Amino acid sequence: MSSNTDFLLAVEDLTVSFDGFKAIDGLNFYMDEKELRVVIGPNGAGKTTLLDLICGKTKATNGSIKFRGKELTRLPEHRIVWEGVGRKFQTPSVYDSLTVRDNLEVSYPKGRGVWGALAFKRDTALQEKTQEIAESVMLKDSLDLEAGQLSHGQKQWLEIGMLLMQDPALLMLDEPIAGMSAREREQTADLLKRLAGKHSIIVIEHDMNFVKQIGRKVTVLHQGAILAEGDMDQVQSDQRVIDVYLGH
Repeated sequence: MSSNTDFLLAVEDLTVSFDGFKAIDGLNFYMDEKELRVVIGPNGAGKTTLLDLICGKTKATNGSIKFRGKELTRLPEHRIVWEGVGRKFQTPSVYDSLTVRDNLEVSYPKGRGVWGALAFKRDTALQEKTQEIAESVMLKDSLDLEAGQLSHGQKQWLEIGMLLMQDPALLMLDEPIAGMSAREREQTADLLKRLAGKHSIIVIEHDMNFVKQIGRKVTVLHQGAILAEGDMDQVQSDQRVIDVYLGH
């Protein structure tokens, strides 16, 4: 086993209790740089809670979350973003009255202090970045459209684009294809596979066909701990996984 400093993300002995109920129970979870990991499991398995803990929205009762060797459990949420962790929640939160371009531009980190924000100009670098991200999330023809006019799927892509403007090392997506059309699901699978070469990605998903399309390594959570881990075939043929999850 390599030391935990070699991992992008090393979660060890992580526990969080809510009123005595252990939502995450002694979890160990390791991820490499540029890895695409899918996390599956029944409702209440702790999937969203795990993302909440990594991004600092929820504080651990005990255990450790190291990101590129740096302990995250004591950092406030905005500092975790600075370290390179980006999180997309289940419902898209885009600015409906702004254009796609404006949504992307306001997401760009404009220097960490107030002077950085004041000195910020729409320079060529930002314009190029906005174009590049819009193209990667399949919205380059919609840059001047108000975000409120996008389809539900396109709003999900825009929100992924807004995260990508921050160039996160780790991108966490909670059920990114919920409510999408079949075509949009396929396009999202392609998008995630393209992004995986540049970022590490954790995807929480229930749609098994989608998991098959993107899943290289799958982690199955059950009752706040890892039940199984491996490629899709290994996980699907694991009797414990069939019993608690896939059999339903």
